[in-house]
Amino acid sequence: MVNIEELRDIANVLRRDVLEMTTAVGSGHASSCLSCAEIMATLFFNEMQYDIKDPFNQFNDEFILSKGHAAPILYAALYRAGCIKNKLNTLRKLDSSLEGHPVPKSLKWVKVATGSLGQGLSVGVGMGIASKLNNNRFRTYVLMGDSESAEGSFYEALQLAVHYKLENLCLIIACRLIINNEHNQDNS
Repeated sequence: MVNIEELRDIANVLRRDVLEMTTAVGSGHASSCLSCAEIMATLFFNEMQYDIKDPFNQFNDEFILSKGHAAPILYAALYRAGCIKNKLNTLRKLDSSLEGHPVPKSLKWVKVATGSLGQGLSVGVGMGIASKLNNNRFRTYVLMGDSESAEGSFYEALQLAVHYKLENLCLIIACRLIINNEHNQDNS
């Protein structure tokens, strides 16, 4: 078990990795990555169970990055966890397997291509149903961006998850909170 301070440190390492990757290539969605660093640190270093040497181990928990444009933080987490050996500074380079959005043909740890808003949860539901039907114990974690929750497919997938009682599916929505710091002024 990793303590909170260690998770904060890991999140900061992931942030640094993202900034170095996106700066080196001159593109990418750094802010989408930075905002979910604590989530990724907690999932990959404290919550999820997986064999770092075997991405196809039937008992591995699965992770779906529905907000595919945040691929750099997924690559950083996989690298820091010891799952991949790819050089992070090759992000988006022509001969690199670290593409702009995660795709299965490039990395064995990626089971589904993502990027169209709202599709990640649908895939997660499918994985959850398959796990349940096969009596497997793995969990499927889906990380979505807040704007994806406006898609109709999102609500359809939620209804299916409830219908099939998918207790092995964990949906996380990374959302931005806006706090209004306006002060009421007393005009007296």
